[in-house]
Amino acid sequence: MKEHTIRERTGGKEALALFREADLLSLGRWSDNIRKALHPEEICTFVVDRNINYTNVCINKCSFCAFWREEESADAYLLDKDTIFRKIEETIGLGGTQILIQGGLHPALDIFYYTSLLSSIKERFDINVHGFSPPEICFIADASDLTIRETLGMLKSAGLDSIPGGGAEILSDRVREVLSPKKIKSSRWLEVMEAAHRLGMRTTATMMFGSIETAEDIVAHLDAIRQLQDRTGGFTAFIPWSFQPGNTELGDSKPGPTSNPSYGATAVEYLRVLALSRIYLDNIENIQASWVTQGLKMAQVALRFGANDFGSTMIEENVVASAGVSYAVTMDDIINSIRSAGFVPAQRDTYYKLLRTF
Repeated sequence: MKEHTIRERTGGKEALALFREADLLSLGRWSDNIRKALHPEEICTFVVDRNINYTNVCINKCSFCAFWREEESADAYLLDKDTIFRKIEETIGLGGTQILIQGGLHPALDIFYYTSLLSSIKERFDINVHGFSPPEICFIADASDLTIRETLGMLKSAGLDSIPGGGAEILSDRVREVLSPKKIKSSRWLEVMEAAHRLGMRTTATMMFGSIETAEDIVAHLDAIRQLQDRTGGFTAFIPWSFQPGNTELGDSKPGPTSNPSYGATAVEYLRVLALSRIYLDNIENIQASWVTQGLKMAQVALRFGANDFGSTMIEENVVASAGVSYAVTMDDIINSIRSAGFVPAQRDTYYKLLRTF
């Protein structure tokens, strides 16, 4: 197979062939060359932020998630505003520029809870609110008898700045029907993102792999993201991460007919998906490594497989940690990891504007 450059657009059939047949190091070299063409300055960015999970109550009860709880569960919670404010104050004190607010789909909450929360945050703090994934947006809209666009407009007016790519998992309804039958279909996830982009809001895109998906599903997911980016240009980054089976219903179940019967993904599989993402998503500037699921060493390797961003310092993280995976790192850890991998560390904001280099 010939080596790819940034100027070539890879088709679906070619992507499948690359994913299945290309040796890992060749795939890595191709993706690294694309990264170099997009980011020749050899800078690797990261953002200082905190993931505030305002509630763990969720009606979706996805089989791959260890975080959700029933509303009446003893360990169910809904954070009060004062607790959220304290977390934001701590984040700003540590140099944070962004908070990621995500939670479950709590049946007692409506649009007014969210607009009140956002307004209260913006009244007190100068910080970017990156919040509420497409399943949350759809839940808020449906519970409040609003359209997606109306909901996004109200949230934006109240203080929502950008939207994370959570809830995408794999954009295949066949897969979603098994993993999360109560969650929104792939078309609604894409609808939320397109509507947000049309309103001038930037978003990220994600992919969770290593469950029951096939190679065709992975390529179809990448293609859906690329097509939407062609139309709107609203995605700032793509973040592929591997399913963490610990403490989940899916992880405890017997594997079905799947290309990955043990669930989860090996380091080699992670790098293969990451490299393919960089090659295929020729219209998304940034690809993020996932130290949260892979650890610092593998995130360093990811920088030679197409990634140019180290993600967040993740001052707080609860969802992945609930699956029994917890890599705690400091900003110095990230800076040293980036530097020792041969790159220049740089703190960025939500929109990939460089704030300072180290």
